[in-house]
Amino acid sequence: DGVEIENFLVTPEEIESAYDSLGEEFQEILLQAAANIEKFHEKQIRRDYVVTDEKQPGVVTGLRFTPIERVGICIPASPKAFPSSILMNVIPARLAGVKEIALVTPPDQDGKINPAALGAAYIAAENVKIYKIGGAQAVAALAYGTESVPAVNKIVGPGGVFVAEAKRQVSGQVGIDIIAGPSEILIIADKNNNKNHNPARIAADMLSQAEHDIHASAILITDEDTLAQAVQAELALQVEKLPRREIAEKSLKSNGKIIVTRDFNQAIEIANQIAPEHLELYVDNPFDYLSRIKNAGSVFLGRYAPEALGDYFAGPNHTLPTSGAARFSGPLSVDDFVKKSSFIYYAPQALQAVADSIAAFAENEGLHAHAQSVLIRKEEARD
Repeated sequence: DGVEIENFLVTPEEIESAYDSLGEEFQEILLQAAANIEKFHEKQIRRDYVVTDEKQPGVVTGLRFTPIERVGICIPASPKAFPSSILMNVIPARLAGVKEIALVTPPDQDGKINPAALGAAYIAAENVKIYKIGGAQAVAALAYGTESVPAVNKIVGPGGVFVAEAKRQVSGQVGIDIIAGPSEILIIADKNNNKNHNPARIAADMLSQAEHDIHASAILITDEDTLAQAVQAELALQVEKLPRREIAEKSLKSNGKIIVTRDFNQAIEIANQIAPEHLELYVDNPFDYLSRIKNAGSVFLGRYAPEALGDYFAGPNHTLPTSGAARFSGPLSVDDFVKKSSFIYYAPQALQAVADSIAAFAENEGLHAHAQSVLIRKEEARD
């Protein structure tokens, strides 16, 4: 990262001091966001279960959920190390029961980390160790271990193209969450939006993703041509005022789209084909359409649920599938930090009752040693 650092590890004193420096107002904001995130993710905590059957006495099966012991979390630092991403990744890991959480994020040119990020870590969990490293080298350190950074069992968290590629390459050596791509937003708006200041709101929501980076994607799908034109005009006006104007303009030019459909049904159909990271249903009675959204990382319902609400405050996780991965995956959750182990117990008489069936199954597959491993116990039971 082009910074001279003697000790990568941030001390507990530095973390607590950073939290104290934030001031009561922002501390309260972080605490409220953390409370919302925890409340939402507590519902995801899995419980062990046992299966028994009166028709099969002596048989016990079940499933156990155990936390991953050591987890690494990557947090990007552009323009700052994001406190929101720290809350979204660390809190589910803590709720899952992860014992060791290593958080890596690159420092600034003075060798320091955003105080708000350290404050978020202070709130999120007591067992977080923060290292001043980022990029592919941070992923490698977490995957393989170094003298100063212990190896972990799984790596999660967002990052740029180098972090994404590094995670792809170490996958198998360690577990990973998803290969995250550029940020995406897709807004479905119907004919009822071309009035008052609704086009301005839609443009603002599109720009909330376009300002992330030049590869971000902002899409509007509508069945009203005049609304499409109004939003396009608003985008031109609002982008001029953004501090990250150059990034947003490049994003809109390369990946921004306004799609006019023949009707609202086609708008939903196209949205499901795209499978966006964030999908806003900017319509009246949005719950009427929620069941028709099949592929989306997170769905924002109605005119008063901008995507930024999910980024920071509402509670559902903002680490979401991108690049169409919402067709087969979902948000980061407590499940990402636990392992499942099944267990099986058969009493002697229970195994004897099914031994012939198991042996026949194994022999059908040409695996005679499998069959013998069951039949030998049946014979022993007879003796």
